[in-house]
Amino acid sequence: MHVGHLLQLDSLRLALVWGDEGLLGHEISGVTATDLEDPTRFLQPGEIVLSGLVWWNQEDSRARTDRFVAALRSAGAAALLAGEETHGTVPADLVAACEAHRIPLLAVPSRTTFRAVTEAVYLRQWGDLSRRPTLHHALPENVRNDLSRVLERGPTAAELLDRAFAHLGTPPCHLLTGSGRTVARTASAPELTAHQAASSLHDTTGTTLRAGTGGTPYDAWHLYLPAPAETPPRVLHEIAEVMAQYRDHHDRRQRARREAADALVRLIGTPAPDASAMDGALRACGLPARDARYRVLVASTDEADGGATAADALTEALSHLTSAFAVGTGPGGEAIGVVEATADDGTTGGLAEIWPLLAACHPQGDPAPRVGVSAPVPHADALRRALDQARYASAAAGSGAEGRTRVTGVEELSTVEALLAGVPADVKAVYTTKTLGPLLDGASASHRVLLETLEVFLGLNCSWARTAETLNLHVNTVHYRIQRIEALTGRDLSRLDHKLDLRAALLCR
Repeated sequence: MHVGHLLQLDSLRLALVWGDEGLLGHEISGVTATDLEDPTRFLQPGEIVLSGLVWWNQEDSRARTDRFVAALRSAGAAALLAGEETHGTVPADLVAACEAHRIPLLAVPSRTTFRAVTEAVYLRQWGDLSRRPTLHHALPENVRNDLSRVLERGPTAAELLDRAFAHLGTPPCHLLTGSGRTVARTASAPELTAHQAASSLHDTTGTTLRAGTGGTPYDAWHLYLPAPAETPPRVLHEIAEVMAQYRDHHDRRQRARREAADALVRLIGTPAPDASAMDGALRACGLPARDARYRVLVASTDEADGGATAADALTEALSHLTSAFAVGTGPGGEAIGVVEATADDGTTGGLAEIWPLLAACHPQGDPAPRVGVSAPVPHADALRRALDQARYASAAAGSGAEGRTRVTGVEELSTVEALLAGVPADVKAVYTTKTLGPLLDGASASHRVLLETLEVFLGLNCSWARTAETLNLHVNTVHYRIQRIEALTGRDLSRLDHKLDLRAALLCR
């Protein structure tokens, strides 16, 4: 399908604002709807861009408009379709910028929805499925025609999967992600837990086939038939191709969803966000506004490009638990998620159960990102506070011993050790040095002995007799050593607060 074909669709009522014949002959590879000022990272070459021009303002300089169009040009966009609903017309400076950068510009009237444009493009592409010569296909022609009609209606993945296998008697078949999430299953397929599904993908007795090349290591789609394959391989591959076409459409919706989540994340990070803007951002992400209860999640990794990895992992993990969530990327590269906290909320426990499945999918077998989960907050105005909690819990999750869960809820920080785990390493180092002082001098044998005595003494609840027994010392020797410790640290071990100071310093080492 070419850009010029859009103008021939009477149902869309599009108008050409600028574009020469050569540019209108560019082939369309897909559609992206965006209102980001710089959408470069979400665009693929050949895509048309739908924009409501929410970012444009009468008072803004022309340079801002030029940057937007230049970004489309650098990404290889085939055309810009500008909605007229927001401003009533296409701004003159946008027309000039499109002409300067040679980007075809079409006006979308307010009565035409972006969804109608998107569907028109994909229906044209999917329609090619039924127009190929019969000899080129293993699927019967009537099945291909039926699947084309189903695709035109915008089906669910389950409906499309059932129709694809209907002529084969609808054998049990699952559409699974790499982490074991069931995207869809045929009516005859049994329900699988995430752990069962993840194991099934490595089951040599069944048949597993990748559905397209899209997706991340966590959410790539696979067709899985539990019984030995009685379906001809070419038929399975063509069904996988149909599901891959559906996946392309799904991924474009996900990119739009990620854009809305990024906008919400930016608002949460603002010191005093506008209440109406926050409500709109929450609704755009499919979340309830204002007085609902929320949890905020932060996923982070030590990798250089960890932002995208963390966001992909958190998105897939939450998809196991709920469909109502938002995951965007924060300014520091961390992934930030928002979910509604319901009465039977089990977000932290659910994530902890799913996380090992994601870790198994992680490239090169590296550890999966760490995740911190805030406590529930009672309204949208408290989301910034919840974000601070989640960041601290994420730091605590990342500082645990080997094998410790990578998912930590702030409500789980119920001990001094857990609480200190989230303190930055540099801060802990300064505190330890200041509090323990000379006891940290590893070159002094006497100081090493005193440090060991302090650890045992505090660990045994300051029992003189048990400390002496454990260290095989006389009680008077323990008294002497504790006196030396008090003199070197300036702390009085008969006081509870000083005991806590020293215990915290030992935990921070």
